[in-house]
Order: sequence, then structure tokens, then C-alpha cells
Amino acid sequence: MDQEMTWLIGYAVVINVAGFILMGADKRRARRGLWRIKEKTLFLAALLGGAVGCLAGMYTFRHKTKHWRFVAGIPTILLLEILLVWFLMNER
Repeated sequence: MDQEMTWLIGYAVVINVAGFILMGADKRRARRGLWRIKEKTLFLAALLGGAVGCLAGMYTFRHKTKHWRFVAGIPTILLLEILLVWFLMNER
């Protein structure tokens, strides 16, 4: 495995862990009545490659699972990310 691939895998792990943590943190803040993480931030984490982590966080913490923008949006972003990775891997 070349160094570029190692960095990409490392980035994917970090951004997905961040997406998962953001979902959990927002759920915790919601329960405690504290300030919330903006929905834009949650979607940004997904768009930056963290859709798997965000989706896992949604269902692990049962957070945003009744909001159609998240129920449809996060899986759509994930599908686009999968297609992008597939396309890039087949270009080599």
C-alpha cells in the first residue's frame, strides 16, 4: 500500500469517527437542553467523507432518525461517496 492510500484511509477513519462523535454529542446536548451542533455542521462532516460515521451515529444514538433530511440525506451522501471511491479506484 502506497503512502497516498495510507493517508486517505487515515483521513476516512478520522472523519468518520468525528461524524459519529458529533451525532452522539448533539444527542447528548439535546437531552440536556444545551446549545446544539448545527445541522449544517453534521451534514458538512458527512460531505467531507464522514457519512458512514454520521449514519452509524444516527442509529446508535437514535438521533435525527425522524428528520427526513437526515434519513434521506445522509444515505444519499454515502451513496455518492461510494460511487466516487469506485470511480476513482477504476481510473487507476
